[in-house]
Amino acid sequence: MLFPYFFFDPTMLLLIPAVVLAIWAQTKVSTTFRKYSLVKSSTDLTGAQLARMLLDANGLFNVKIERIPGKLTDHYDPKSQVVRLSDATYRSGSVASLGVVAHEIGHAIQHSHHYVPLVIRNAIVPTANIGSSLSWVIFFIGLIFYNGFLLKVGIVLFSFFVLFTLVTLPVELDASHRALKMLKSVVVMNEGEVKMARKVLNAAALTYVASVAMSALQLLRMLLIAGFASNR
Repeated sequence: MLFPYFFFDPTMLLLIPAVVLAIWAQTKVSTTFRKYSLVKSSTDLTGAQLARMLLDANGLFNVKIERIPGKLTDHYDPKSQVVRLSDATYRSGSVASLGVVAHEIGHAIQHSHHYVPLVIRNAIVPTANIGSSLSWVIFFIGLIFYNGFLLKVGIVLFSFFVLFTLVTLPVELDASHRALKMLKSVVVMNEGEVKMARKVLNAAALTYVASVAMSALQLLRMLLIAGFASNR
């Protein structure tokens, strides 16, 4: 009987802790970045200048820096070997902005060193993308038509997305570790500012923890629903 799933799915209650964590993490990121974006770094560097300094210090002279619109849309593109900095960080000399920029340079260094978790994450990206977009569609088709094979396909596909979130966490934590280390050794940022940058990066890490929690609980939901369907 599919009535519960069309009107009320009790397994949705499993997601409440992850939803609360996700909201708290996003709020923490926004408030922490806003707070320390008001603190100008004594290094007198902009985000773009810091990026170039750290890239050159690590021999990554071929990696380019581009400015992109948005706030905290910063990322490293391994295919193009480009560090893209958002409007909020490119020209900013705040402690928060420099911390975020250093983090992205950490990803560029990971790529150049063939950091294993990053290699694994990049390898499963295509399957993870399929899993995140199609898994639930296939799963619910299987549920509607009582097709156990489709239920299993949906679960397997979504498992790749869960694996992606799990592997992403150490990648992000390592990039932040590299960032703080560089701010100390290359830029010689004072300890007080390094602590502020650490708070910004730790807040950002919470969003990845929330992502892992949400995806893992979603997978648990799938397993419970599939179990219910097979026993009815």
